[in-house]
Amino acid sequence: MIEILAISGSLRAASTNSALVAALAANAPADCRVTVYDGLGRLPIFNPDDEGERTPREASDLIEAVTRADGVIVSCPEYAHGVPGGMKNALDWLVSRDAAVGKPAMLVHASPRSLYARAALAEIMRTMSFALYEEAALEIALLGKKPPEVEAILAKAENRLAMREAVQAFISFIRAR
Repeated sequence: MIEILAISGSLRAASTNSALVAALAANAPADCRVTVYDGLGRLPIFNPDDEGERTPREASDLIEAVTRADGVIVSCPEYAHGVPGGMKNALDWLVSRDAAVGKPAMLVHASPRSLYARAALAEIMRTMSFALYEEAALEIALLGKKPPEVEAILAKAENRLAMREAVQAFISFIRAR
């Protein structure tokens, strides 16, 4: 069983990115379990002085979850042409750890307009030594949709199939490493 950790870079209650990772978890292939990380908003601001024995429990939980996972999927919004602070903060907690080194990762997108954040996030994750899977991108346009519309879009057969195929391709990437 392949274990994947899915992280939404958004803290909004009605986040399209969070809806997308939840839908990925619900539509995962049978040989895979996708667990959605829900601790982004509880992470304290990264401070290198708080590493080691002083690492806060919330940060330790994230580090352990990434370490245990066979791969990581991230869906992240773009704020002011950049990666939101909460997502960057989570990555900062992983920077000096081995959890990210060689860890397969894939970016998925809920908006066709997040081009700056996509590039920035990919660069950050490559710099951290994540093994970024970039062969096939999953993008389901949810930007500006209300929760009932998001739910209907994600429930469409072609989108469920696209999600399963994207995760299956990512699983193949993980297994080939």
